[in-house]
Amino acid sequence: MRHLKLAAALLAAALTVQTAQGQLLRNLGNAIKQGTEKKEQPTTPSSQNQQKTVAVPTTTSKATAPANKPSGAVKENNGPVYYVSNAGTARAAGTTADAPAKDIQKILNNIRDNQQDGAIIRVAEGNYLGYMNSGFIEIYNWVTLEGGWNSNFTERNPLKYITRMEPTQEQLGSNGSKGVIQINRALDDVMAKQPKGTLIIDGIFINLGLENYYMPNDPSDPRNGCPSDKFETGRIVDAIPPQVEHQMFHSDGWIAGNVIIRNCLFLNGVYFALQFGSRCGEVEIYNNVILSNRYGGVRIDGGDKNGEASHVNFHHNTVAFAWCREKAMEDMGYGYECMTKVNCDLHHNIFACNNYAAIARTHVLSGPDKPIEAKRKTNIYDNAFFMNTADLQLPPTGGGKWTNVKVENFEDLDESILPKVEGNFELKNGDPFVEAIDKDYLEAFAKLKVVTSSSFNPNSAANQFRSAMGMNMQGSETIRVSMYGNRYNFDKALLFFGAKEGYGAQKP
Repeated sequence: MRHLKLAAALLAAALTVQTAQGQLLRNLGNAIKQGTEKKEQPTTPSSQNQQKTVAVPTTTSKATAPANKPSGAVKENNGPVYYVSNAGTARAAGTTADAPAKDIQKILNNIRDNQQDGAIIRVAEGNYLGYMNSGFIEIYNWVTLEGGWNSNFTERNPLKYITRMEPTQEQLGSNGSKGVIQINRALDDVMAKQPKGTLIIDGIFINLGLENYYMPNDPSDPRNGCPSDKFETGRIVDAIPPQVEHQMFHSDGWIAGNVIIRNCLFLNGVYFALQFGSRCGEVEIYNNVILSNRYGGVRIDGGDKNGEASHVNFHHNTVAFAWCREKAMEDMGYGYECMTKVNCDLHHNIFACNNYAAIARTHVLSGPDKPIEAKRKTNIYDNAFFMNTADLQLPPTGGGKWTNVKVENFEDLDESILPKVEGNFELKNGDPFVEAIDKDYLEAFAKLKVVTSSSFNPNSAANQFRSAMGMNMQGSETIRVSMYGNRYNFDKALLFFGAKEGYGAQKP
């Protein structure tokens, strides 16, 4: 129930579909339907390159890297090695593979107490929920957290030996204010001008789909937002009971050093997948699947007052189904959100089915900070897009609405906004990546509807009384959605690794 001011629009607002969103999604649904009726042949990598308007640059830079290899801009850690396994013991030191520790947090605490920056923690397959199953871990040092090892640490394959952090609702009482991987303020230094170390997260698969609140998977009741009985859940709940909103990777303060995040899965998040601040250093995020997250996939703020100390190299990631903040679908829902005071290169990624925009560059400095904004470089090149509500969102050009740009118009933008923009393209139905998407989930997204029904009676006894007392009259508004943030299946999410050669997440 919402308090509504008396307005003529409400009198005619009975069971209306939000026009802009509804028409767009109807068009997307028609595209899927046509693709199903007459499916195109999968595009090979060689023919894909012929479809690009501009060839892939042959020169190399710090922003260019092989699909699942580091760019080399950041030095790897080489400190003492620790071992963690569900088969380990609580009091083991974890310094040898044959006597691993059981708790990641215990090792992180030992590294903190011994001031062992550069340490490496190897984690075997299994589900890890932190100290006393609290549902999160907290990092205090420059370390490498490396999942994907088999039980005796003789082989590493993140897709075969899956290292999970998959809390349930049992953890809601202990992890609510923390990211699943929480970065402590100890990694910040307000005086830092150069990176103080390197933090690496590698091969950790985080899924909040068992912790979030969802409506029942019952398609017979439209309130559930469940398109069919093939879905695991109905829509995600955005109000009652109150969702505990926390990120999967989050920093308490700024991070005054380099960050590498690779070979990870960030699935079914309720409040951003990756959200942190970089005070200085190189941030390289590559070869990850970032899927079905509410608010957005990635948001990295810059903490240098001159806007020159941080750079993000975001490449070979698959970012799909970022969901808006609420079921009304009026804001957020970004795959990657470009923030101020940080330069970034986004390349060789796949952005698909993001609910508001694949990429947002809506935050802009003005006034006395305008010279800082003028130095900002946002390069978006050689990326694949598919069925996003908008491929790029920019500030308004004069009216009150965001400027939504499709991929085919990127090169029309001013170079001060996107200096490097060549090689982006739209995927077609029948592409190997499109074939990897859960068909039921994709079809439901293409047919997504937001239906609003309102009731307002100015002559009701209650409203007559409120009017006489000088109070606003009241009405009611109900919003129904055909789907919104429904849980994406974990095993099906793994199919995105290696779905399209050269673009998006590859097999680690």
